[in-house]
Amino acid sequence: MVHYSTGVAKEPESTLDRQLCFALYSASRAFTNLYRPFLDDLELTYPQYLVLLALWERESLTVKELGTALRLDSGTLSPLLKRLEARGLLARSRSVDDERSVRVELTGEGRELRQRGREIPQRMVAATGMELGEIDELRSTLENLTAVLNDAARQITENREMRT
Repeated sequence: MVHYSTGVAKEPESTLDRQLCFALYSASRAFTNLYRPFLDDLELTYPQYLVLLALWERESLTVKELGTALRLDSGTLSPLLKRLEARGLLARSRSVDDERSVRVELTGEGRELRQRGREIPQRMVAATGMELGEIDELRSTLENLTAVLNDAARQITENREMRT
């Protein structure tokens, strides 16, 4: 295939518009941009919203459980939790059983905020123009892709470590 602007032959897979990673990146940015006005009304960033979604499901989680659920390391999660705690939406406390473990719990304000954000998921589904079955299928495909990519990255890291 010849790329007409440069006259140079290029494989279609090497062009930006054919990159799966770019399509995923673009879709992620579009989702985040669509969330922005709803989250601005709640005075939340998208990562803060994700933390609250996890807590709205379970009310209380350890920092480790929350990090696992959100696939975030503690260095990324800690500042999010600190800001949400400063706003009075959650509280952190050391576990009585294990001082190394920190429990994160919603406050009354955090639970009340859920009511204000209740319609966001339905609005996001509607904005996709997709049926629920299509959304479930896409989510499943993306979860499988994520697992495969994480395994591949882990193998690459292990192979590099073995060479050094």
